[in-house]
Amino acid sequence: MNWLKNIVRPKLKRLVGGQKEIPDNLWHKCPSCEEMVFHRDLEQNLRVCPHCGHHLRLSAEARLKILFDEGKYQSIELAEALADPLKFRDRRKYSDRLKEAQAKTTLQDALIVAHGRMGGLNVVIAALDFSFMGGSMGVAVGEGLIAAARLAVVQDASLIVVPSSGGARMQEGILSLMQMARTTIAVEEVKEAGLPYIVVLTDPTTGGVSASFAMLGDVAIAETGAVIGFAGARVIEQTIREKLPEGFQRAEYLLEHGMVDMVVRRQDLRETLVRVIGLLINTGPAGDVLAIPPVAIDAPALESPAD
Repeated sequence: MNWLKNIVRPKLKRLVGGQKEIPDNLWHKCPSCEEMVFHRDLEQNLRVCPHCGHHLRLSAEARLKILFDEGKYQSIELAEALADPLKFRDRRKYSDRLKEAQAKTTLQDALIVAHGRMGGLNVVIAALDFSFMGGSMGVAVGEGLIAAARLAVVQDASLIVVPSSGGARMQEGILSLMQMARTTIAVEEVKEAGLPYIVVLTDPTTGGVSASFAMLGDVAIAETGAVIGFAGARVIEQTIREKLPEGFQRAEYLLEHGMVDMVVRRQDLRETLVRVIGLLINTGPAGDVLAIPPVAIDAPALESPAD
């Protein structure tokens, strides 16, 4: 028996070829309708469920490839922020969490800043990646937003920010909250330069990010079904002790209540952004202004009043 198992079976496997291992990530379950979607079909559909239209989360790099002309862009190297400035530790060291996130995503932090062209127009895009510690905003993200704003001013380009974040990074304490004020000032520098500042609100946009630069856009565009707000719905319900309306904090609900300007499907996002930027930067007339010569009009003679 040992001879059959140890000698004959391995020879037969080598002869016919061993069974190939099948990757376990070929199919994805939609979190909304729970239908199984083949990974290639999902990627070709920009990670939008073909069954129910649910928008799954995208990485920052994938967003940049979708938005820029022909997917070509140049990312900038951001200044290295002080890691673990508070020497924070809960169940694990913050420094260990950072290293794990960097190894998992190959990013240095949650923000990518890139510049290029969109519809032939100069743009700078700053995109947050939720897979890096929930896209939380720490000092590094604040520095990145400032760098993106100043680059837009130097290049005379529109600034587009794509937040996907749970809010401020608790492991950096008050330093993370300071980034709310710093990024707000950076946005004002772009506006003072007369350049468009557009925010694309994606799922989720919450906490200190939504309370700062994410809600300051000249135009606020939300992806379909995105969760947008400050505190979580469960926290609000526990605080006010009331049941929240259906769809509360969803993009469509915010559109109905005037918090965002439009809700756009991911497939239409790039075209919409190109159109909006074109309207904001092309402030001149669409064609040549024709000078119309004045027309002389003879005034009627005034009759003298009768005696």
